[in-house]
Amino acid sequence: MTIETASFGAGCFWGVEARFREHPGVVDAAVGFMGGHTENPSYRQVCGGNTGHAEVVQVEFDTTLTSYGELLELFFACHDPTTRNRQGPDVGAQYRSVIFTRGEAQAQAAAAARAQADQSGRWPRPVVTQIEPAGPFWRAEEYHQQYLAKNGAAYCHV
Repeated sequence: MTIETASFGAGCFWGVEARFREHPGVVDAAVGFMGGHTENPSYRQVCGGNTGHAEVVQVEFDTTLTSYGELLELFFACHDPTTRNRQGPDVGAQYRSVIFTRGEAQAQAAAAARAQADQSGRWPRPVVTQIEPAGPFWRAEEYHQQYLAKNGAAYCHV
């Protein structure tokens, strides 16, 4: 077993986490924040819009059971990558479509997947997904972890 890490921002992290947890080969997923300038931000701070962070899901996956490419396919399938700073009713830069990469191989795979998604004709507008090097991951408060499993799927864009 070889474990790697991937980080994705695709809007509200509750539904995105649930989707990734269902995928074969994913051994763990946690919700949190990445891409901003505030250390250890709270959910309230991120939602305030001044930290620069995106809501993300950090995925640990077994490369013998799934690939980074398969996770990228799931990422593009579970949200609208053509809306800038918005997913469904959720508006703000914290809901941006973003792939945080670790190393050149992930960066190249992410760029290729973004180009393929953009050229697929699936969406009427251009794909605006950002690709950035992964920085520190700040785990969200415990009540956000596996939120939909604990509280039901009454609210979520996914």
